[in-house]
Amino acid sequence: MARQRRHVGYGLPLTLAIGLHLGLLVISVIRFPSADSEPPNQAIVQATLVRAETATDQAQQAQQQARAAAKAEQQRKETQAAEQAEAEAEAERQRRQEQEQAAQREQAREAAEQAEAEAERRAEQAAQQEAERQRQAEAEAEAERERQAEEEARKQREAEAEAERERQAEEEARKQREAEAEAERKRQAEEEARKQREAEAEAERKRQAEEEARQRAAEASQSSLDQAIAGESEAVANAQQAEEAANGFINLVRQAVEQAWAIPPNVSDGAAAEISVRLGPSGELFAASIGRSSGNSAFDRSALDAVETAAPFAELRELPASVQREYREFTLRFRPGDIR
Repeated sequence: MARQRRHVGYGLPLTLAIGLHLGLLVISVIRFPSADSEPPNQAIVQATLVRAETATDQAQQAQQQARAAAKAEQQRKETQAAEQAEAEAEAERQRRQEQEQAAQREQAREAAEQAEAEAERRAEQAAQQEAERQRQAEAEAEAERERQAEEEARKQREAEAEAERERQAEEEARKQREAEAEAERKRQAEEEARKQREAEAEAERKRQAEEEARQRAAEASQSSLDQAIAGESEAVANAQQAEEAANGFINLVRQAVEQAWAIPPNVSDGAAAEISVRLGPSGELFAASIGRSSGNSAFDRSALDAVETAAPFAELRELPASVQREYREFTLRFRPGDIR
């Protein structure tokens, strides 16, 4: 608010000025008695002159006072007009100032409203940004959870695949072991069949030999009884000699085989294997086969190797001709302690 100016009136000063001039006029008109006596003529002339001068002065003073009063009145009017104009200008300035203040307040209000709206907009934008950040964070967290779930699923699949590979490997190993066991059973079965065939062939050879012996015996029975009786003693002696020679031959064979036998380690004391041996006329080894297995392939192989290493058995030629054929085929029993 503009400070209002005080209106100063000129009525009281003007009244005081007029009163002062009138007082001076009255004082100048009034004559006081003089103490010295003057000549009469001079006093009249002088009084007349004074009165004339006083009337003139008074007229002039009245005119001056009138002019001064008019001037003062004019000045007062002008002052009042100026004050009125100034008051109106001040009122106009105040009105304009109030309008400006009102406009400023309106602008301030609008600015405050705009600031408030901008603050609300910014708050809403910040809230939206925060919501967007939260949504992105939740989306990232969800993506991380999905990634972890996929990673766990992948690890689970890899573990299951590894377990499946291990199971398949174990299954293949089991099948391989079963195939090897089946192959071993087939091999043993074939070996047993081969042995069976050899045994049957050997039995056939023995049967044929026995048949030939029976035939020879039958032919010999046709000889004269005298020759039989005469040769009986010699035959008994020859038989005893042949038996002793045969026993010595078998002992030599056992000794040679024992010297050549290298028993493998970790063989149980109860292990036993039988090796069928067939020799040629000069004691050379025609065939050596497992007649009965010990159940330990290494032990069976060592027995065969011992027979093959110890051959040939030239001592066979030292036997009597009548028993050489009988001792070309025999069986050796191998045990960890000895050979029979």
